[in-house]
Amino acid sequence: MFSHIMVGANDIEASKKFYDSIFEVLGCKSGRFIPNLTGQTRYFYFHENMTFCVTEPINNEPASHGNGTTIGFKIKTIELGDRWHAAGIKNGGTSCEDPPGIREREGFKMYLAYLKDPSGNKLCGFVNLN
Repeated sequence: MFSHIMVGANDIEASKKFYDSIFEVLGCKSGRFIPNLTGQTRYFYFHENMTFCVTEPINNEPASHGNGTTIGFKIKTIELGDRWHAAGIKNGGTSCEDPPGIREREGFKMYLAYLKDPSGNKLCGFVNLN
C-alpha cells in the first residue's frame, strides 16, 4: 500500500545519526544521501522492499511533527525492540508514551516501544506476540 515514508528534520545530521542507530538494530544499512534537485539534504534507508527517508523540508520552513501521527516499525523480537529503543535514546531520541513493554488488549498481545526522533516525530517499535 505504501511506497515510502518521509519525515522532515531540522538538524539533518543529528537525524541521520539517530536513524542510522535504530535502523542498524533492524539490519538496515546507513542512510544513503541522494541529491535533491532543489538542494535539500535527504537520506534514504532501503530495507526489505521498504523505503524510509529523512529530509530537510523542500519549502525551507522548519520541520514539524504531526500531532497524533505515529510511524510504526515491525520488529522481530522483544530483545531487538529493547535494543532499538536504547539505540534511539543514546543517539538523540527521547522516550515517550509508556515505557517499552508488553501490552494486552482485547485478546491481542504486543510489545511496544515509543520514541521521538530529534525533530519530534513519534515512532513505535512493534512486536506481534500473538
